[in-house]
Amino acid sequence: MAAPAGAGAVLAASDRRRCLWSVLATALGLLTAGVSALEVYTPKEIFVTNGTQGKLTCTFKSSNTTGKQTSVSWSFQPEGSDTTVSFFHYSQGEVYPGNYPPFKDRISWAGDLNKKDASINIENMQSIHNGTYICDVKNPPDIVARPGHIRLYVVEKESLPVVPVSVVVGIVSAVVLGVTLFISMILAVLYRRKNAKRDYTGCSTSESLSPVKQAPQKSPSDTEGLVKSLPSGSHQGPVIYAQLDHSGGHHSDKINKSESVVYADIRKN
Repeated sequence: MAAPAGAGAVLAASDRRRCLWSVLATALGLLTAGVSALEVYTPKEIFVTNGTQGKLTCTFKSSNTTGKQTSVSWSFQPEGSDTTVSFFHYSQGEVYPGNYPPFKDRISWAGDLNKKDASINIENMQSIHNGTYICDVKNPPDIVARPGHIRLYVVEKESLPVVPVSVVVGIVSAVVLGVTLFISMILAVLYRRKNAKRDYTGCSTSESLSPVKQAPQKSPSDTEGLVKSLPSGSHQGPVIYAQLDHSGGHHSDKINKSESVVYADIRKN
C-alpha cells in the first residue's frame, strides 16, 4: 500500500531541517575552534608624585600568538565622572594618540606585544590625571573576558613621607649612645660590688662557723705509759690544758684562732 503524499512531504521537510542543523553546528565549530578567553592583568591602584612620570602597567595572557591583528586601547574615566574617554591606541607597531587635551604630548608606548606587555608612560602627571585607567587588549580569535582597571592617584611631593638623612643619623646616634651609657652603668655597679667584697676585713663565713680546735687527747695506752714512768711514791695530779690568745689585747678587732701550747702536770711529791 503506497504512503500518502502528505506524509512523504513531512518526512522530506524533517530531513532538510536535520541537515541544516548539522551544517550550522559544523560552521559554529569551525568558527570557535581555538578560541579562548584573553586575560588582562593590571595593578588595582598606583600613586604618582605630581610633576613626574607615571607608568601604567598592563600585561595579558593569550593562548594565541600576537600578530598584526593584536591591538591595545587605553581609556580614561576622570575622577567624579561617569564618562570614559579613549586617549591611546596601538596596533601593528603604530601609536595613535587621541585628541584628549589632558594627555596631549604626554603619552609614550612602553610595552612589547611579543612579551604580552601593553604598558604606557604618562609624562608630567598633574591632579587632572586622577581617575581610573582602562587597558583593553584584543588578540583575535581570543575573546577579552574583562579589561584591566587601574585607580591612579596624583599626590603632592609634600604628601610623601620623606625623612632627611640627618634626622635618621641623629636617631641612630642617640640609640647607640643610650645603649653605651646603659652598659657602662651596669659595669660600674658590678665593679664597685667587687671592690667592696675585696676591702672587707672581717672573718669569712667559713671561719666564723668553724669549730675551735680541741687539745689532742692521749689514748689510754699513752696514759698508762706515763703513769709507769713516774717515780714511786709520787701521785699524779690533774692535767691542765692551757690555751694562749695572741690577739694582742682583750678587745682586738681581729679574730685569731687559739692554739693549744701547754700541757702542765701538777704533781704531788
